[in-house]
Amino acid sequence: MPKLRRPVHTEDNWPEKYTYVPALRVGNTIWLSGTTGTDGSGIITAPGDIVEQTRQIFRKFEVLLNKEGGSCSDIVETKDFITTTENYSGTAEVRREFFKGQFPASTGVVVSKLLRKDALIEISAVAVLDGSPGEGTKDNG
Repeated sequence: MPKLRRPVHTEDNWPEKYTYVPALRVGNTIWLSGTTGTDGSGIITAPGDIVEQTRQIFRKFEVLLNKEGGSCSDIVETKDFITTTENYSGTAEVRREFFKGQFPASTGVVVSKLLRKDALIEISAVAVLDGSPGEGTKDNG
């Protein structure tokens, strides 16, 4: 049986110019692409506030995972890329909000700059869902 590899989008018309997808589902595993704290227009929601940018990232992850019948509590690994350590400890409260005590493995890396202007943090993640692959979802090919 071939492995199902299916993109997960928050919008129906994902721009063809992009060479990545917001998330990719293979079986019960979802890989969430590196994400910054932007709104639907690509604008950073809280310039200068790493805690609120983190919250926005996890809100975006939650939407993607909900589409697949999951939630942030299904995340098993995160990678944080940060441009500052100032108030980074404050992101722990955000993690508590979204992970509800089931914390993932995690890596944190300090970088000099991120691609998105004004982004202080970018997070990528991996989630593993319960149930059979594609359960409650439509196969997009």
